[in-house]
Amino acid sequence: MKFKKCFKHALNMVIHSKLRSWLTIIGIVIGVASVIAITSIGSGMQQTMTDQLGGLGGDLLTLNAGFSRGSNMFGPSDRNGGGTSSAVATEDEPILDRTDVQALKSIPEILLIETEIRGNVDVAFLGKSGTVSLTGVDPAVWSEITTNEIAEGRMLDSADQNVVVIGGSLSDSYFGKPLGINQMITIEGNVYRVVGILDDTSNSIYMPIQMAYQVLDDKEEGVYDSITIKIKDEEQLDEVMNKTALKLMQIRHITTKTKDFSLTSSKQMQETRSEMMSSMNSFLIAIAAVSLIVGAVGIANTMFTSVMEKTKEIGIMKAIGARNKDIMLIFLLNALLIGIVGGLLGIIFGILLSAALPAIMGQSAMLRGGTFVSLNAILLAISVSAIIGVLAGIIPAYKGSKLKPVDALRYE
Repeated sequence: MKFKKCFKHALNMVIHSKLRSWLTIIGIVIGVASVIAITSIGSGMQQTMTDQLGGLGGDLLTLNAGFSRGSNMFGPSDRNGGGTSSAVATEDEPILDRTDVQALKSIPEILLIETEIRGNVDVAFLGKSGTVSLTGVDPAVWSEITTNEIAEGRMLDSADQNVVVIGGSLSDSYFGKPLGINQMITIEGNVYRVVGILDDTSNSIYMPIQMAYQVLDDKEEGVYDSITIKIKDEEQLDEVMNKTALKLMQIRHITTKTKDFSLTSSKQMQETRSEMMSSMNSFLIAIAAVSLIVGAVGIANTMFTSVMEKTKEIGIMKAIGARNKDIMLIFLLNALLIGIVGGLLGIIFGILLSAALPAIMGQSAMLRGGTFVSLNAILLAISVSAIIGVLAGIIPAYKGSKLKPVDALRYE
């Protein structure tokens, strides 16, 4: 029997058992659509994270007071003398001060050093008020070391006083009315002029660190919340991290066991978060794959039912010369058609669902970059659905091909 004729028989089987075939196809559609939607979310989140962390700069180190020997979602904290900022309870609470800055200046591989303090402040503009995050920065080097970009206005410079740079959301929507360049904002009862608006979605405020000491009452002058370090050569990152950690341990008279500071790199953070995101995507895809397994069971059930219903027809086809492999090919093509149709419809619904997800999930930070359906995901989905169809149909097809013509013709 020619392939074309086998395909026609298989197609007729799908068409003439509409309800059962479509119920089976729906199972495949749900599975494929779930996989497409989840992979698109994962791709979108990965892209958002890459955009966010890619701009952090691979030549930057962040020094914080306090050290934790545990680990958290950003990875092990004892790598290269690094870790995340996690103050520990000791008799003398660890701090960062001018002594640490002087020690860092003696390391030739370090290009720039920027000190910061942070806290929450009350702000007001045109009768509207709220509480936002304020960061005091060294205006002499902040513009050269920060990865933030200016949307309007300018960065802070060393001669600035009573001026601030604000985040994009604080400018656009926080107060209900736009807060623009050269407009005045009240911070803790004092008035400051806006000289720059960042190209981001934060509600943060940045001001010269000397002014920030006056605004943040709980901060002691000369003591810093963090120190950002820019190295000369990104290729020497690990070497400089080790050298910096040793230098700080020397001047602070501590050992590895009594370390009271944390040194992290943005590159290390990016690698750790990417690994975490990849693991999470794999887990979500595995959950969605359960739907495909259910769909495969549905196809197998449909094929077994088809073999039972077509037993007499199988006997007739064998009696007029159809071979075992022809019968098997017909049922395999039937299963393949169900898998492919389900896969194609699943891809369409998956793409539509992916496009709608950002609106459904609201202003999720991780979906700010939207979702992304890759060609690889589409090809994988249609291939998997076709393979599932064939695999689910092998046993019923084999069973049908082995029926004896006499038994099949006598089957009621």
